Amino acid sequence: MSDIETDVDNSNFAASVVCTRLIPCLDLADGRVVKGTNFKNLRDVGDAVELAKRYQDEGADELILLDISATQDGRTTFFHTMEDIADTVSIPVGIGGGIRSVADATSALLAGAEKVGINSAAVDTPELITELSERFGAQCVMVSIDARLKEGSTDSWQVVVRSGSTGTELDAVSWAQRAGELGAGEVLLTSIDRDGTRDGYDLDLCKAVRDVVSVPVIASGGAGTIEDVINLYRTHSGDAALLAGILHDGTTTIGAIKDALRAAGLPVRERESMA
Repeated sequence: MSDIETDVDNSNFAASVVCTRLIPCLDLADGRVVKGTNFKNLRDVGDAVELAKRYQDEGADELILLDISATQDGRTTFFHTMEDIADTVSIPVGIGGGIRSVADATSALLAGAEKVGINSAAVDTPELITELSERFGAQCVMVSIDARLKEGSTDSWQVVVRSGSTGTELDAVSWAQRAGELGAGEVLLTSIDRDGTRDGYDLDLCKAVRDVVSVPVIASGGAGTIEDVINLYRTHSGDAALLAGILHDGTTTIGAIKDALRAAGLPVRERESMA
């Protein structure tokens, strides 16, 4: 990437998303890909570069790399892993975890990422969203929101930060709306309650957020079957599906999901070659 700074009009960003998007997520801890349930009980599932190459070959539209221990450890993310992945795959890769400043975002983009995700830092310093959007373009800024049902509620969600360890007073839907207004080009929305459970996406949460933002929403947490992915799109609850456990464990493949989406009459992105 020769010139990091860009000037991008984000007014029609959401309208440009015309096809389903399947995005494998690689959660990193100590340099390895891990998966847990409700952000706990992490288990090792493989090497990041090997998995990135495998998912590209299967037909993934993008990848997202999340260093889930960076914020808690008080360090920046594993940029060398981003560099290794960027050298191996040609599809877009987003990266998040431990990115707290313009300098961190610059390092991520120079390492080969096409967009950066901010979560705890955005909550701590909301103006960082605007600063990054103005500096690099909204398409480079993904605000990650980890949401958990508020105690005693069935339709209200709390924003949780620092890898699910710290609750806030923020309402997830209101925060998503504000993040979009501040300049986020995309929202990565994770249901902590559904994470790793394979009970399906929290469609109520996803739709509540999608109804108040004008940028794409990536749904995360709970995908257990191909039908869960189809339901996400059929109910217009998300613009992209994040996938992890069902791919890591071999329950299904990107190719099988795309075949099912086509059979359901849903638009699928095609690539001429799977390099």
